[in-house]
Amino acid sequence: IVLFGPDTDSGTFEFFTEEIVGEKKKSRSDYTQSADDNVLVEGVAGEKYALGYFGYAYYYENKDRLKALSIDGVMPTKETIKSGTYKPLSRPLFIYVNLESLKKPQVFEFVKYFLERAGEISEQVGYVALESNEYSEQISKLETMK
Repeated sequence: IVLFGPDTDSGTFEFFTEEIVGEKKKSRSDYTQSADDNVLVEGVAGEKYALGYFGYAYYYENKDRLKALSIDGVMPTKETIKSGTYKPLSRPLFIYVNLESLKKPQVFEFVKYFLERAGEISEQVGYVALESNEYSEQISKLETMK
């Protein structure tokens, strides 16, 4: 079996090792590592006995060339990721903003712009968007910090 996965600087690597291995930064090292998920996709798709992990967006974009595995009978789909039933291999993505920087009008406007469009952009790139009311809640919280 030829193994592929994100390199050790990746948030996906950190999440996977913590959730699956049980310890941060502790994973076997005998696999092909890459910061480029497209390299991982090509490796898995190109090897008959390959196994790898990377973000859902890359699987979704290449689902005709890859076979996803179920966890306890649950396949990775936008619905199972959104509902939280595809566990433990689904996770939210966050942006973190320094509160001092948020006082700068250009930073504030950028974060607001990001939140107003994140759902649409997420779907365009194969990520799973939050419900629109969840983005509205975050924009309301942001407005209180102005």
